[in-house]
Amino acid sequence: MKTFLMFAPHMRRLVLPLSAIAVVAISVAAEAAMISGLPDFTPLVKANRAAVVNIGTTAKRPPSRSMPHGFPGPEGLPGEDNALQDFFRRFFGEELPGGGPGAPKPHSSLGSGFIISDDGYIISNYHVIRDAEEIIVRLSDRREYVAEVVGTDARSDIAVLKVEAEKPLPSLKLGKSSELEVGEWVLAIGSPFGFDHSVTAGIVSAKGRSLPNENYVPFIQTDVAINPGNSGGPLFNLDGEVVGVNSQIYSRTGGFMGLSFAIPIDVVINVYAQLRDKGTVTRGWLGVLIQDVTRELAESFKMKKPHGALISKVLPDSPAAAAGLRAGDIIVNFNNQKIDTSAGLPPLVGKAPVGGKTPLEVIREGKQKRLQVQIGELPSDDELELARSTGEEKHANKRLNVRVRDLTKSEREQLKLNGSGVIVESVDAGPAYDAGVRRGDIILQINSQPVDSAATLGEIVDRIKPGASVPVLVHRQGGPLFMAMKIPADD
Repeated sequence: MKTFLMFAPHMRRLVLPLSAIAVVAISVAAEAAMISGLPDFTPLVKANRAAVVNIGTTAKRPPSRSMPHGFPGPEGLPGEDNALQDFFRRFFGEELPGGGPGAPKPHSSLGSGFIISDDGYIISNYHVIRDAEEIIVRLSDRREYVAEVVGTDARSDIAVLKVEAEKPLPSLKLGKSSELEVGEWVLAIGSPFGFDHSVTAGIVSAKGRSLPNENYVPFIQTDVAINPGNSGGPLFNLDGEVVGVNSQIYSRTGGFMGLSFAIPIDVVINVYAQLRDKGTVTRGWLGVLIQDVTRELAESFKMKKPHGALISKVLPDSPAAAAGLRAGDIIVNFNNQKIDTSAGLPPLVGKAPVGGKTPLEVIREGKQKRLQVQIGELPSDDELELARSTGEEKHANKRLNVRVRDLTKSEREQLKLNGSGVIVESVDAGPAYDAGVRRGDIILQINSQPVDSAATLGEIVDRIKPGASVPVLVHRQGGPLFMAMKIPADD
């Protein structure tokens, strides 16, 4: 959009020298800035831009027809129902043409990073240097170095690099992301689309954001303009301290749309220290599958308001199982920190000391209970890969309007259900359908009582008072899921 300036005829005789016009313009701009209260970022940029680097990589990858680094949907949700699946994208450079059909093609990516110590340690994103054959680090004074990978952590998307320089390098001061406030000004320096040392600014939009399959990072959300190439670059507060590492955006187009996410520097420091010292990252592990507590579930669990992380499954031989946690427990406090949503629990567990005993509080059958759990070490992704776990008697329950049958022995063995559960053969309009129960679901619990047969389900349902709201635990698409079911009042 163009702006046109128009002058009235009586102003044509007003003639000012260019220097005077410039002084007037500067004064007006300065006065406007003072009145608006907007910060002046220039000193911050001058003091820190030299320690921000451009990172270029080369690699060979087989051609792919699909987006190579898209986000999968959350576990247990169909891909087509997950809007985030199409919109979340990591920042990658463009693939360069080359090679014949089926042959590996040269791949080039651009990203950013920053020097964390004057002896050449550099922080960037794991996805920037993943599969790289060569990593080139370029400084603002155009010096270039070949970087060595010290270590990477895919779960936090952090990579630590090292370059050997002839003299100490400029480095950045680290702040505390825990002290950030929503609404606070922040600034990013990076190389969007290869434009080195570009500066953008905005505010902190939210803290502690949980993104799909990123359970161990409570992201900082900002409205700072971030684009491909900004990945791995620093996010500063107004004191010139690094408070985050820019990592992801939310976009319908692949470009900036007002939502960007940074890894908190408190997380980065912990990962950096572990990678630098031992090359790997150790995290705490509880061994539960969790979900949010909805208003309906809160009512069914006799809670005044929805909060906490609802355990839908306790993994066998896990720290949670050893501590006596059960499916249906709602964790409301972990290590003396309140849990408002299920997304708040994994980061706290991840940074808990492995082997240490940690206090937690749960709501069980409407009562608060305090337990202690000895935190285990988070297994590898392969070890965490769970099987799609979730006498044959048929039973039609008229009160729920469902028809269920007992599981066969082979079905129980295949699903590893240890004797619990009945499969739903059909469900018609009624309490079960309204709660979300569908054909093919395996009902494991009703009203916190295990369902081991179709006959048991009938006995449990018969004991529920009319008008009561009760939790129902089902096994669906490889995982457990709680629902709130309301039994209609008698006419």
